[in-house]
Amino acid sequence: MTTILVIEDVEALREEIMETLSYEGFDVLGAENGVVGVQMAKTYVPNLIICDIAMPELDGYGTLTALRQESKTSMIPFIFLTAMTEKTDMRQAMQLGADDYLTKPFTSADLLGAIASRLQKYNSVREHYYDEIKAAGARFEYLSHHDGLTQLPNRILFYESLAQAILHAKINNKSLAVLFLDMDNFNIINNTLGTDIGDQLFKAIAERLRRYTAPCDMVARIQGDEFAMIISDIEDQSSIKQEAQKILDLLSRPYNLYGHEVFITSSIGITLFPEDHQELEGLIKNAELAMYYAKNHSRNSYKLYSPDLNVQSSEYMALANSLHRAMDRSEFRVFYQPLIDLTSGKIVGAEALARWQHPDLGIIMPNKFIPVAEQTGLILRLSEVVLCSVCEQMRSWREAGLNYGYVAVNLSGQHFRPENNLIETISKILQETGTKPEHLELELTESIIMQNAELTIQVLSHLQAMGVKVAIDDFGTGYSSLSYLKHFPVNTLKIDHCFIQDITTDRHDATISLAIIELAHSLSLQVVAEGVETAEQIQLLRKYGCDRIQGYFFSPPLPAAEFEKMLIEGKCL
Repeated sequence: MTTILVIEDVEALREEIMETLSYEGFDVLGAENGVVGVQMAKTYVPNLIICDIAMPELDGYGTLTALRQESKTSMIPFIFLTAMTEKTDMRQAMQLGADDYLTKPFTSADLLGAIASRLQKYNSVREHYYDEIKAAGARFEYLSHHDGLTQLPNRILFYESLAQAILHAKINNKSLAVLFLDMDNFNIINNTLGTDIGDQLFKAIAERLRRYTAPCDMVARIQGDEFAMIISDIEDQSSIKQEAQKILDLLSRPYNLYGHEVFITSSIGITLFPEDHQELEGLIKNAELAMYYAKNHSRNSYKLYSPDLNVQSSEYMALANSLHRAMDRSEFRVFYQPLIDLTSGKIVGAEALARWQHPDLGIIMPNKFIPVAEQTGLILRLSEVVLCSVCEQMRSWREAGLNYGYVAVNLSGQHFRPENNLIETISKILQETGTKPEHLELELTESIIMQNAELTIQVLSHLQAMGVKVAIDDFGTGYSSLSYLKHFPVNTLKIDHCFIQDITTDRHDATISLAIIELAHSLSLQVVAEGVETAEQIQLLRKYGCDRIQGYFFSPPLPAAEFEKMLIEGKCL
């Protein structure tokens, strides 16, 4: 029912108006002056107010001013009653926010007409206002459940949809797969091409996944470069493996963005309902664990969840906890693998390789603890420990009169962040150990040098100006950005062992290796072949003009004392 408040100090007129309105079906309230009227309006919040202007204590102008200052009464339609006929009086009333006015004397028809007009306009405005609120609410609901950049469902909607999908699968005795996808090295795109192209790439990835996904399934952007999918009615593991490979192939096709041809790969973790878990949180955890395994072990690949991953995750946590103590207890040892000149057959240097001498587990290899050190932020401290140990060892060999050539040390990409002051760290260690810069070589992978190309070039230029040599390790397995290679101040390319192991039997590996050697020599760079294990490999590498080798054919990585013995004995190829 529509409620109308009548504020009039003349009792007879107030009663007459109230009786007329009650007869028309309105719920009517009466107030004898402005003070009481304001209080009643705040208490009952009527749909319309009729108010006399000339009243004792608080006149109509004061009443309207007070009501417009209160949020819950500010929008109530307000009609003045007045015996004043001057236009200035009416103008003042309207300027204060009155909606209409009636000049005394007035008829019932005048009163009811004014009320009907005001209520109709008020209801129209209110409906429009409510429509806007409803639209804004719907927009807010959409934005709270969708990613603003790609318009894909976000984490919230994905979780809600997964809960429904699990319930549907349980009721219908069906299976489903949950996939988590992470884009490999996406930060390189942002660092080299800019965030604008990075955002456009996200949109392009989202569009490919959206078009690939069946109407009954879902794809969502969880966060950053991480996406997730629900695939229903999975027949068996073989079918989901096929689906995962199709997605990998789909995402690895080139993207043309603003004149740039961009490539990206992804790592996918997969878990199955009901085989792996029957509840939402367990499936999410499984898929994420499998994804991180795929990312850390091979990339551009998928991994199905298995209980073994939980064991490996527990091992990871145990290693992470032990790693802190290992630093303090000096449990790390440096082994040295000889670098051999193919022309002279002599040892010309060595690559330093860290080993963790764990008190309970024995020797732990780098592929186990380096990823843990990277992810826990301990890699900087570990690298500094290795660098100091290597430079101290070189000082010991110099004092003993041994010609060890140079020693190569691997660096993490984290060293090339501006805040980590790599130049300062290297300079300090060289100075404290009295090591000549030309006796030290730093090894970086292709992905490291491409993370922030501009900064990397500055750092490498500074290192070369100091006399420190720089090598690109595992060349050919990363981004192989040949157009950038000429801009990077490096001395050596190291051919990854994956090309060397079948170089004598696989013409593709042989062709790639020869191409790398010729490319390096055209840029006046030295070439080292890694993982050399046979005489046949050495013979072919000599033929191709490779400069140096390292591998088990000549020697595995050795403790410092054994490498020193090899130097003293003058062992040759």
